[in-house]
Amino acid sequence: MSSADNRDRGNAGVPGWVLWVSSAALLVVVALLVVIGVADARPTVAPAATGAVPAGLNQATADLLGVSPTATDPVTAPSYRFTDQYGRVVDGRALRGRVVVLTFNDDRCLDQCAMLADDIIAADHDLTDAARARIAFVSINANPYYPGVADVKTWSDQHGLDALPNWYFLNGTPTQLAAAAHAYEVPIQLDPGSRSVSHGSQIFVIDPAGRIVEQAAFGAESADTIPFGHGLAALANDALPAGQRGPVGGTNLTDVIAGGTDIGDTPAPVTGPALTGAGTTSAATRGQYTVIDFWSSTCTACNLQLPDDQAEANALGKTVAFLGVDVADDQANGSAALARDRVTLPTLRDPDGTEAARFQVSELPYTVILSPTGTVLVRHPGLFTTEELDYVLHSLDTALPPAA
Repeated sequence: MSSADNRDRGNAGVPGWVLWVSSAALLVVVALLVVIGVADARPTVAPAATGAVPAGLNQATADLLGVSPTATDPVTAPSYRFTDQYGRVVDGRALRGRVVVLTFNDDRCLDQCAMLADDIIAADHDLTDAARARIAFVSINANPYYPGVADVKTWSDQHGLDALPNWYFLNGTPTQLAAAAHAYEVPIQLDPGSRSVSHGSQIFVIDPAGRIVEQAAFGAESADTIPFGHGLAALANDALPAGQRGPVGGTNLTDVIAGGTDIGDTPAPVTGPALTGAGTTSAATRGQYTVIDFWSSTCTACNLQLPDDQAEANALGKTVAFLGVDVADDQANGSAALARDRVTLPTLRDPDGTEAARFQVSELPYTVILSPTGTVLVRHPGLFTTEELDYVLHSLDTALPPAA
């Protein structure tokens, strides 16, 4: 399952819409004619003054999240009543008094929604304890083929959200789920053959009075976990009453710096002695999208990342360049790790961690994606699965061949 990048937002009729593009041959638009248990109010946000940016965000971070203009006359969020991942009944009206960050999520998704899960965990981490107690992250299941409590519980557990007491993944009957999507104007398409869905990726920020005060969207930019999570936390924190707001951790995206390594910067090429292959610099891959994976043989998650990178490289052939960077590792151990996992990607050694430090690598594995001109497009800490990586690459370049 793949999606349109949220840079294509202008194709939709509601601020923040991102309609996923499915590769399935047959797509059936959900029949959303019956609305049960959901109010009729539509969450259209009135445009604000051009250039208005929510407090706590700079323009670059607001653009990363696809933040819509701030509402001048916020509408009341449509109500809903569902069951969460623990079988508890959750009524949206009972969440009044808290800020709600609401999304629609596919409980079978392995790419875009999975990256959003990372962003929610990062956002929750950036909040103070006091603010966290007043903010709920709520997602309504967009996949009517898997409407069980066990389905949303399994997905939450798999993506680390089970550790968040303020996370609610809601499920209901297919009719109820369709009604909620209709009320929030979230487009959903069904593929009965594969029992899969494509859906809009709006993010609704609902204040303690139950009004939609901000809209954003998650897309390929969700892979930039640290700034995206910070932005999500800042939006939620800003929706609290002034006296309840706290400092928000993390940082906004920085302005472009010549030779820098942050998103939007064009760094000097990654260089180092070859561990495998003949290449010793990322400069050789200019003209292509380049996936750089910082890893080490001592990193458990890297043992999963490397085979995923190899699988994606095999699927895409020579259309995308891949480059491994073995960080602060013994050469023999690095070579043994590649041999064990049958990884043949070009790999450089970074024996002193110099390149990792230059790219501000905070953990391993760490993935950086460069544009054909060498500009940093994506910085993703932690495991980046084949499904997630494939989604991001095809969002960046829709002409890439489909993965197997």
